[in-house]
Amino acid sequence: MTGHRLKLPPLVRGLSARLLLLTIAFVMLSEVLIYAPSIGRFRLSFLEGRLAAGHLAILALEATDDNMVTEDLEQELLAHVNAYSVALSKPDDDLKLMLMVEKPGAIDSAYDLRNATFFGLIGDAFMTLWHGENRLLRVVGPSPKDPEILVDIVLDESPMRMAMLDYSQRILQLSFGIALITAALVYLSLHWLMVRPMRRITSSMVAFRASPEDATTSLAHSDRGDEIGIAQRELTSMQEGLRASLQQKTRLAALGTAVTKINHDLRNILATAVLVSDRLTGSDDPEVRRVTPTLMRAIDRAVNLCAQTLNFTREGPPVLDLSHFDLYDLVQDVGEGLPQPVTGESAWSNRLDVGTDVEADRDQLFRVLSNLGHNAIQAGATDVSISARRAGDRFVIVISDNGPGLPPRAREKLFQPFEGSARVDGTGLGLAIARDLMRAHGGDIELEASDAEGTCFCLVLPITQSRPKLTATGRAAA
Repeated sequence: MTGHRLKLPPLVRGLSARLLLLTIAFVMLSEVLIYAPSIGRFRLSFLEGRLAAGHLAILALEATDDNMVTEDLEQELLAHVNAYSVALSKPDDDLKLMLMVEKPGAIDSAYDLRNATFFGLIGDAFMTLWHGENRLLRVVGPSPKDPEILVDIVLDESPMRMAMLDYSQRILQLSFGIALITAALVYLSLHWLMVRPMRRITSSMVAFRASPEDATTSLAHSDRGDEIGIAQRELTSMQEGLRASLQQKTRLAALGTAVTKINHDLRNILATAVLVSDRLTGSDDPEVRRVTPTLMRAIDRAVNLCAQTLNFTREGPPVLDLSHFDLYDLVQDVGEGLPQPVTGESAWSNRLDVGTDVEADRDQLFRVLSNLGHNAIQAGATDVSISARRAGDRFVIVISDNGPGLPPRAREKLFQPFEGSARVDGTGLGLAIARDLMRAHGGDIELEASDAEGTCFCLVLPITQSRPKLTATGRAAA
């Protein structure tokens, strides 16, 4: 078998590289989802730190008798807080302590940390990062040192933005490090567990396609219990089965060629034997006249075997001539050509309605029904009934008889040439040919039942044949 030999993609364009890139992308996406609440929490912590520092600065006022400090000390305390003003109020106390260097100016934005929400903190954090210019903020919230105390501070936004940018840079560096380490570990794991076995399986498939009869292209046995192991074992089993089938078909093809070459000479030899046997019927010897019919039947079976074998090897895939016709009339024609059973009455029972229209090759379907009818009557059936039913988009023809049924050995190899015959002198070609013809129609033949009460076959046909005419091999006919 020849064909274009496929090349596996290099690692940079293969499954491994895609897995690596996807892993990095997903880890970075996860880091972004983690970063958003983290930066919001960082901003809240920064402001709470300023509130705590403001609370500590106000304590200097409480340490004096008049709640006053010098201007230099006030500036130093506010510089420690990094704020323009700090105000503090206590519950149940009308006294409000305050430190302020100078009037800070117009407030650009005010935040009350008592009303902070999860998504609000994230939005405020990204708003801070978005603004490039400094803003003057007023922040009100409970003191981290004492939740009962409310602290009010006014400060610049720039220091907080710089701290947030520095924090973001560290988060970004950490994220890249985590992504690369995680991606490398996932890449190595998946490459070892999935990519390498898949490349072996793909290489085996490509090699098998190029040379299906070469046993060295088979995969080694795998003991893995996961999907990869199951796929590898199933592929190995499939390759072995296909290889065996190809070898068998090769032997059958060689046999067919040999039979075709010797069939002509063999039939001439058998014809001579028939002539000699005819003369024996006029012999005066009673013993010769007694064995002559047996000899004639044996020669007839040999001639029939040669003819069937030659036809089977010569015919090839059937080509269909589709048409619409009345199935009732076809079944009637088949019955007229069947032999009569020992009872002398016709065993063929046509239970179809007149006008049962089907689309098929009439001659080929005649051949299928005739083969089944002959097999049933030769097996000893005295009643062979034909009926039909619709099953969805399929038309099912049912052939049932009251014969003795098929033996187990015949059922195991029912549609295999030269092996599926229920009779000692049978070739097994009738059912094999019937299956090929039904599959050429896009249908099939199935054994529905076979026991001591009789045998039932089902011929399955599509309702319409609006598709390419198929041969028995499943390929479109030329």
